[in-house]
Amino acid sequence: MDTAAEEWVRAQVTPVGAIETVHERPWATVSRVPVAGGIAWFKECAPVQGFEPRLTVALSSRWPDRVTEVLASDASAGWLLLGDAGTQVRTLGNPPSVWLSALPLYAELQRGEAEHVDEHLARGVPDLRVSKLPLRYDDLVSRDLPLSGDEIESLRRFAPRFGEMCAELDADGVPPSVQHDDLHMNNLYVGEGSWRVIDWGDTSISQPFMSLVITFRFLEEFNHLRPDDPWFARLRDAYLEPWGPGLQNTFDLAMRVGGFARAFALIRVRDVLPPDFLTAFDHDLATVLRRALTAADSP
Repeated sequence: MDTAAEEWVRAQVTPVGAIETVHERPWATVSRVPVAGGIAWFKECAPVQGFEPRLTVALSSRWPDRVTEVLASDASAGWLLLGDAGTQVRTLGNPPSVWLSALPLYAELQRGEAEHVDEHLARGVPDLRVSKLPLRYDDLVSRDLPLSGDEIESLRRFAPRFGEMCAELDADGVPPSVQHDDLHMNNLYVGEGSWRVIDWGDTSISQPFMSLVITFRFLEEFNHLRPDDPWFARLRDAYLEPWGPGLQNTFDLAMRVGGFARAFALIRVRDVLPPDFLTAFDHDLATVLRRALTAADSP
């Protein structure tokens, strides 16, 4: 943490110990700030995620029981000072039962935030509304991707079908809203009678159901749930309950399109990465693209 940032933090709270950087990436740096009675967290967002302070402030003001408490912010500097969110769900083993309780609350937030889409877009949240995704797909397949030649050719052949899927999804009538795009066990916390979602730096304005692409991926990879495990249907139905009946097919289509939307979001960050971060980043990008193609080809 540089001197200006530390002085700003100390003007907001009184640390009772050393401020420690715990997470440093090209897109954001997070520091632990010990304070009387607990911990605060300082986050410095790079320009690629510079919209996050304003977005987090807005969400926290409207949804204080399910978004991290904002102690202070400086949007022009990309700074956030946050209260402690509780216990990370990863430390609990990422039990599906936690998501069964948390996902309807997250869905309610998304439904409410659909009214604020224009505000979020004006404040820099990336625009991945479904109507814009085919152009993003064209950009994706024009790039040098970390895939084999056969895989890239499969992506190119799939382009017309992807456009059809987007048109079908866009016609289903679910309004765009905030789509966290990193909704997994590291970013969900259990507090006293509350669930809090943190780290909104990957958020876009998009088809809201796509958020569960990442949630389900972590349940497969970390918890080793098979794709046909009954938990996935239970979680889907719990998430959809606030949205109303008859949306299972829309959800399934959103999950298929959403795998590619996740890749578009990664490409945005990849464009500003230093070379020494590309190898690890591209490993994840390749996994995302392969999963998207597999899901898109499924019945």
